[in-house]
Amino acid sequence: GVKDGRWTVLQLVEALGFCLENTDPRTRGRGLQLLSQVLLQCYSLLQEKEVLHLVLFYESRLQDHHLVIPSVLQGLRALSMCEVLSPGLAVSVLKAIFQEVHVQSLMQLDRHTVYSIITNFMSTREEELKGLGADFTFGFIQVMDGEKDPRNLLVAFQIVRDLIAKDYALGPFVEELFEVTSCYFPVDFTPPPNDPHGIQREDLILSLRAVLASTPQFAEFLLPLLIEKLDSELQSAKLDSLQTLTACCAIYGQKELQEFLPSLWSSLRREVFQTASEKIETECLAALHALSACLSRSVLSSDSEDLLDSFLSSILQDCRHHLCEPDMKLVWPSAKLLQAAAGASLRTYHCITCSVLPLLLEQYTKHTQSSQRRTILEMLLGFLELQQKWGHVEEDESTLLSLQAPVCSVVFSALTDPSVQLQLVGIKALTVLGSLQGFLSSSDLELVVDHLIRLALHEEDSQSSEAAMEAAGTLAPTYPKIFSGRMVPRLGEELQSEREESYHNHHSLQQRCLQALAAVSTHTSIVRETVPVLLQHLHKVQKGTEARNTQDMVSVCQSLHRVALQCQQDAEGCWYFHQTVVPCLLAMAVQAAMQESTHTLPGKALLEEEVLAAMIPVISAATTHLSPELAAQSVSHVVPLFLDGEVSFLPQNSFPCSFQPFGDGECLEAQRRLVALLMAFVCSLPRDVAIPQQEWLLRELLALSCSCNCPFTATTAAKCFAGLVNKHPAGQQLDEILQLAVNRMEPGLAEGPCRTQALTLLLWVTKALVLRYHPLSSCLTDKLLGLLGDTELGPAAADGFSLLMAESPDVLHKGCHADVRIMFRQRFFTDNVPKLVQGFHGAGPDVKANYLKGLSHVLNHLPKPVLVTELPTLLPLLLEALSCSDRVVQLSTLSCLHPLLLEAPQIMSLHVDTLVTKFLNLTSSPTMAVRIAALRCAHALTSLPTTVLLPYKGRVIRALAKPLDDKKRLVRKEAVAARGEWFLLGSPGR
Repeated sequence: GVKDGRWTVLQLVEALGFCLENTDPRTRGRGLQLLSQVLLQCYSLLQEKEVLHLVLFYESRLQDHHLVIPSVLQGLRALSMCEVLSPGLAVSVLKAIFQEVHVQSLMQLDRHTVYSIITNFMSTREEELKGLGADFTFGFIQVMDGEKDPRNLLVAFQIVRDLIAKDYALGPFVEELFEVTSCYFPVDFTPPPNDPHGIQREDLILSLRAVLASTPQFAEFLLPLLIEKLDSELQSAKLDSLQTLTACCAIYGQKELQEFLPSLWSSLRREVFQTASEKIETECLAALHALSACLSRSVLSSDSEDLLDSFLSSILQDCRHHLCEPDMKLVWPSAKLLQAAAGASLRTYHCITCSVLPLLLEQYTKHTQSSQRRTILEMLLGFLELQQKWGHVEEDESTLLSLQAPVCSVVFSALTDPSVQLQLVGIKALTVLGSLQGFLSSSDLELVVDHLIRLALHEEDSQSSEAAMEAAGTLAPTYPKIFSGRMVPRLGEELQSEREESYHNHHSLQQRCLQALAAVSTHTSIVRETVPVLLQHLHKVQKGTEARNTQDMVSVCQSLHRVALQCQQDAEGCWYFHQTVVPCLLAMAVQAAMQESTHTLPGKALLEEEVLAAMIPVISAATTHLSPELAAQSVSHVVPLFLDGEVSFLPQNSFPCSFQPFGDGECLEAQRRLVALLMAFVCSLPRDVAIPQQEWLLRELLALSCSCNCPFTATTAAKCFAGLVNKHPAGQQLDEILQLAVNRMEPGLAEGPCRTQALTLLLWVTKALVLRYHPLSSCLTDKLLGLLGDTELGPAAADGFSLLMAESPDVLHKGCHADVRIMFRQRFFTDNVPKLVQGFHGAGPDVKANYLKGLSHVLNHLPKPVLVTELPTLLPLLLEALSCSDRVVQLSTLSCLHPLLLEAPQIMSLHVDTLVTKFLNLTSSPTMAVRIAALRCAHALTSLPTTVLLPYKGRVIRALAKPLDDKKRLVRKEAVAARGEWFLLGSPGR
């Protein structure tokens, strides 16, 4: 009635008069409860005068019997949300609560109501409450004092934060406010199991920390408390104290810290020197960093002591001498402390490096052992990396610039040391020095490049070689001229040289040259130098007749692929690479195919599957990041090349015969193989790029995929067809092409010599449609399911489920702009797993394995959370799959079960007897991969509840003794790990 306007609240009060004035407190309580419940629903409808009368009425009831108080507080909470509350009433209500109610004697919910009333008034009546001065703060302290419930504490801590942040008067009650909150530090709270409120210990820690670190006024009370907790034995207390200290440094100044700096430094130093905990060490270093930053920020008055200098002097005095002992255990803790302080500000960096860098350089010269030099150089590297934070090296201030010659000398000497580990640190240091603008002179840079070339090409250890290449790639964008003018020509000369040395050494040097050329191609100007060198080498290799040509070509393609990937984010470099490399590769491949057609020998290696497969990612990576305009320009040349034999855009385009990759005849078999390169190009184009003569191209690809006798060509044609179909706009044209494909596949699958090709086409077209949720995908999947019962094609069809679910490396993935819908795997699982299960139960014994294999492939690629929910119904089938003799089924099932043992131990423990038996049997499998997977699963079994496993402990330990003597090292390694866990099962502390 009140909501509808038929009653006023005052009329309701009158109607409740008998209850509200009753002598029985329970009756009065029920009357007030009803009134308060109405107010909580109707407070926004109240008039100002009504609110005034109600507030006065409720305030008077705060002196009533304790049974009535909860309902009174609920009514006041409703009134605290009224916008028409008269000035002064908020203060009046709070004074009444502070005076009349002993809050901590109330139930949790009623205490929460009081906090809600205070919160509501603070958000809407701030100025009125500030008029109370420090009395409001004192009143709240009385309300909160002794609070224990975490739900209420979160609200209370927020109120304290607001008191401080909104500048309420704390008056003489700063220490009392600190005491009433700091008594909870450090937080010791473990949420009860199945807690519906979801409050975690971390929530309370962060909320309390925000209070303690909210004002410098708490510093004189808080810092002694933090030092006391740092000196305790409790690790959680130490961590909390350190994190709180770090938070406080953001708002403290020198004045707050001055008295406590010696004690704080003493505690931090002790923890870093003595702790075995990485967490505590990390937090100590963070706190020292924060302290140094805080002291750096503080503005100094002319007559005040410079605390930063004295603080850093203490750190240097306690740590510097340990740097002279590279073999002692305190060398690294000391270095870390110095680096933490040095990283706080430019001023701290100059102060510490001025003292430490000359010492480290002196110690490097003094110590001759490689291990000692490595430690010293690693410490030096730490300080060099800090300089990167401040950018340009200032001539007037930088200690580093004054030490340029000795620093370079030390780093260069490390690069020529026989120790690989010292070389690696030297290469890192070299990279950092190169990143410091203005530090290295032009002669130094030439020396840097020479060292990198020597390490990349001639250093025996592959670690140093790879690190040098990576360093060259990092530094090249900063110094493109020196790298393109000095490094690239040297690498090109080495690549083309014909040395009088063993084939192995020469081949290894060529490999490294190719890798180095790719690694250094991280700037467009350098790419313009390296790409012609790589292509020239590819031409040279193509003309050779040695047996190693295939591998050499693959190596060049791998280097080109890396360059393509590095160019992708730079539009200019990407287009240069595309228009230089793609036509060149196509021209070489077409030339080789022509020579094959006319029975000329040179160039045959280029048509090997391995080489064509290596070219695919090069062309794909060169195409995926093109702008639509440039991609359209390129596609207008490439597609006519394959459909019309239009070779005019290719370099060196005088070919002995016409190019007809879709033509008939055995002599054109070599040309047909080049459809792989067409696939790499057209399937990597952005979706909004129109492909000329697309319908004709699709028909040619369809015909080739169904009729070609070469498995490589048929498969690439099918993949190309599928890639185009996946991106094709929906509509009549797509429907017609798909119907044509179905009409070609069905007779091919039924009988004849091309059943395998038809199955391959079916798989790839199905995948293309599954990814984009096309309606025809379910029809094609049903055809595939039907083939599982075929004795000839069944095993291949089962393996096809892996193809449908897995990420494809060259087509039909997001990187090449394919239409891939989210959760397509989950949808496929939901639609088809029931059919697989049903088919398994109805299948004959000779084809049951096909259904199990298909099922295990689907489950293996499914997100684990989805699989866990379906586990109870699928687990019996998975266990049956372990009995299958097909090793692919066994492997796939084991890899599916392994994560489930870790993520769903309760469900898996219901089948522990079967699992133990199956896993132990498979540890004797003739296939090494199955033995390893079974041992990993036996190891993962130990994550199941101990009580379930203990009856099997002896049996498993005895059975795992046999694989300890396995002839394969990897099997023995897994057996040791698994058996060790089973031995420890049930031990104390496990």
